[in-house]
Amino acid sequence: MRVEQALSIADLQQAARRRLPPGIYGYVHGGSEDQSSLRANREAYDRWRFVPRPLVDVSSRALSVTLLGRHYAAPLGISPMGVAGLCGFDGDVAMAAAAREAGVPFVLSAASTTPLERVVQAYPDLWYQGYLPARGDIVEPLLQRVWAAGVRVLVVTVDVPIASVRENELRNGFSIPLRLGPRLVWGGLCRPTWMVSTFARTLLRHGMPHFENFTATRGGPIISAAKGDHRAGRAAMTWREIAWIREKWQGRLLVKGILHAADAGKARAIGLDGIFVSNHGGRQLDGALASLDALPAIAEAASGMTVLLDGGARRGTDVLKAMALGAHAVFVGRPAMYGLAAGGRRGVLHALRLLSREIDVDLALLGCPDVAQLGPHHLCRADTPAVGAQPAARLHGDTHDLLSERLIEESK
Repeated sequence: MRVEQALSIADLQQAARRRLPPGIYGYVHGGSEDQSSLRANREAYDRWRFVPRPLVDVSSRALSVTLLGRHYAAPLGISPMGVAGLCGFDGDVAMAAAAREAGVPFVLSAASTTPLERVVQAYPDLWYQGYLPARGDIVEPLLQRVWAAGVRVLVVTVDVPIASVRENELRNGFSIPLRLGPRLVWGGLCRPTWMVSTFARTLLRHGMPHFENFTATRGGPIISAAKGDHRAGRAAMTWREIAWIREKWQGRLLVKGILHAADAGKARAIGLDGIFVSNHGGRQLDGALASLDALPAIAEAASGMTVLLDGGARRGTDVLKAMALGAHAVFVGRPAMYGLAAGGRRGVLHALRLLSREIDVDLALLGCPDVAQLGPHHLCRADTPAVGAQPAARLHGDTHDLLSERLIEESK
């Protein structure tokens, strides 16, 4: 099947499952422990329903947004996803090039296997995401390298003080760094197309991939332990270090992995430019609050900052719900990786175009001609009676709004 024949992100997911070795697909698709946070991210969208308004002129629709001073074609972005080169040849460059063509932001993961300087050539305005330790002697040279490469937006992921336990990956023999055990090797042999077009091609063109962007210097190969330990020092990271980075970094600065309104208040006090509301796609603390459930309280506490949502979006309707609840844009990780596995750069671009097309159609059906006009009045809770449904803005008595009000109060 040509990748452009996929009608939805779910179609791309199935194409990726058929193409990737089970261990690598499990890494992309799965979460931590019992994967309850992973499920919660999807279930959160189902708790909201639209309140459409007909007889509105929607003959033209506006999808564009301005984020951090830059204009983008749609309220979408690609979240950082590590070792994308395992899903498709030159995966980091492919995703960057697709995002640039689609006119949306792309965040390069620190766990990428292509030197950021080469990825910047494919998309000069990409954002860089760092897993940073509480060590200025390591962070400052990295900041200098990232700035010298032309990157002006830095995203610091703060919800990975230590690695989570991902049992589905362990059962499939997958780990990072990769260990070439029987399960992983057999899984590769069962996917000969992937073996030739991705794995063998990578070895022939670039040699064994390395962790290229954790620090200012090149890391170790992905099949052995990194030089030192790229996770060392993260457990000591506090808001004090974020404030220090704010002083050192001249560009835009965001933190990723915020679920509490009080933390949004701290980010604003430090002078950060934005927040990613995220539970790491259900890949870190299992049982954590769904990103969408955390969004309304954080959006209110982060007034004046750019608020981005990451977690669980698979449809244009998901994007509209998140924006109605306070997000300025929605970033996707797995949908981009599914597209990469299914069809390289073309697959990633198709994933973005599918979501953009759905946003456009859904805006018209909702009776809202511009994403900038989305608000809580376009939603009601799923358990609200259909007759005389109250918009989300008026539903202050349910559990969700009580939680939101408490979190906002604590942030003051």
